[in-house]
Amino acid sequence: MNNHLKKLRTQVILKWVASDYVLNNSKASKAILWASGTFHIAEKVRFYATKRVAKSKLEEECHIPRAVRKEAQAALLEYLHSTRSLQFMDAEHMSKNSPFFLSKLLERVDTVTDIRHSITRFLRYHPINEFEPFFESMGLKPSQYLAFLPRDLIFLNDDQRLLDNFHVLCNYGISRNKIGRIFAEAPEVFRYDPGGLDLKLRSFHGVGLDQSTVVKLVSTSPHLLIGSVHKEFFEVVEKLKRMGLEYSWIEEQLNGNPINWSHLFELMCFLNGLGLTDEQLGKLICQVPGLLFECSGRTSFSLVGFLLKFGFEKPELLDVFLNLPQIPITTFVLNMRQCYQFLIEIEMSVLDIGSIVHSYPTLLGSCALKKATSLLSILNTGKKRLCSVIKQNPEFLRNLVRGAKVERLPIAEEELRSKMMKTKFLLDLGFAENSSEMEKALKVFRGKGVELQERFDCLVNAGLDQKHVASVLKIYPQILNQRKEVLDAKIDFLVNKLGYPLSTLVSFPSYLNYTIPRIRLRLSMYNWLRDQGKVDTTLALSTIIASSEKLFMKTYVCPHPKGLEVWQDLKREIYPD
Repeated sequence: MNNHLKKLRTQVILKWVASDYVLNNSKASKAILWASGTFHIAEKVRFYATKRVAKSKLEEECHIPRAVRKEAQAALLEYLHSTRSLQFMDAEHMSKNSPFFLSKLLERVDTVTDIRHSITRFLRYHPINEFEPFFESMGLKPSQYLAFLPRDLIFLNDDQRLLDNFHVLCNYGISRNKIGRIFAEAPEVFRYDPGGLDLKLRSFHGVGLDQSTVVKLVSTSPHLLIGSVHKEFFEVVEKLKRMGLEYSWIEEQLNGNPINWSHLFELMCFLNGLGLTDEQLGKLICQVPGLLFECSGRTSFSLVGFLLKFGFEKPELLDVFLNLPQIPITTFVLNMRQCYQFLIEIEMSVLDIGSIVHSYPTLLGSCALKKATSLLSILNTGKKRLCSVIKQNPEFLRNLVRGAKVERLPIAEEELRSKMMKTKFLLDLGFAENSSEMEKALKVFRGKGVELQERFDCLVNAGLDQKHVASVLKIYPQILNQRKEVLDAKIDFLVNKLGYPLSTLVSFPSYLNYTIPRIRLRLSMYNWLRDQGKVDTTLALSTIIASSEKLFMKTYVCPHPKGLEVWQDLKREIYPD
């Protein structure tokens, strides 16, 4: 079983999925691989987006007044049919369905007087490249057909094989303005010897398809008319017939997008290889048609590739497909990708994400979640708590889908106990109960009550008055969000490295909010400028450190000719990374 799956991975999956899942160096977007019983880190999944081709200026601006257009069409029809001896139907269709060519033609004649006469006279002495209006009338834009214009021909009758095969398609019932797509995607069709194309079209009747179905088929997948591609189509049709699907159902799935029938056949064989019988597969395809026809099976293979990255084995892949919800396969894959990204954004551990994806694939593919930032706000909780809730009950994700009313999570016992300890700590410092200062401090404080007390004691033990520290915390409560070791280091740097007295913290307590590298950079620059005699030697420490970098550079650094150079050198020294 495992050997067979590995073979399928090599021959089919890797061929398909590599184009849909692109590795991307992003620290915050780590995915999980679960292979051979172990987890590995991979990068974020990325999907293709269709690139739009910009229209040319001519194609955007082509507009001809109705009266002018009718006169120009009549003149062009008369020229093509009477002068150039093209069939009337061809000449009429070309003249009425080539607005870009007409617009270009009108630019070269006098449009003030008799337009029809002007064009007729112009064409008498200036033969046109008839392939241009011909290709345009087939549904191609100038930017599409320029590459197909013959280098040594300008008259259509000089390429009789092209015209003959064009007429075969028209006579078979294919709309003239859709033949351009066939020409663009399968130009070989127009080089068939007499009778060759008609024989190819009639071959589809041999498997029971009627003419209207064949017209829709070849209009959607022109490659069916060249080489042995039609044989691959016959294989798909025969396989679908064995599953109990009728031709009418196949025709309903043709939505105008090109279909690679070889890929469809590979996908059906792959699903059979997982263990799906033809009867099960036929039922599944009817329930989720996009499983087969969405991007010629590419979406389904991208789903398989995603699951293989999490170590799904053959029976587990089979279970996923047997339990696919009746939603478009594209929606299922998108939901799974977004749920996966959601778990990354709430910083769930690698092992836990892998466990949830591996155990609840159908759940993830069924949930269209709200954005992580919105949910954290609505739930009034942190990432750690939300991770814990989802790990305990992954079905909780169903409560977070778009359109659902999301309610706040109840306060956890541990969180409630922590809040009580913080409140007691603040009351002991002299904060008034339920005051705005207390509410502000509770929102800002990070850490347990015990940790806050330890950090407070650190400041007092350094030599600061307890009452003064308590009053400072009412203004700058975020000071206690730093670890005891960080506070010790900043006080030591102030007193022992910079030579300032501890009393400096009384007048400038927010010193503790700034990093040591920032303090070093500012003071190093200030000392250099002071030695150059360019700054006031009595500047307060708060003025040097607390001002914004933009203001500091404008006021002190830039006025000195070498100031910016010294500033950059100091930056490289203090911030080597």
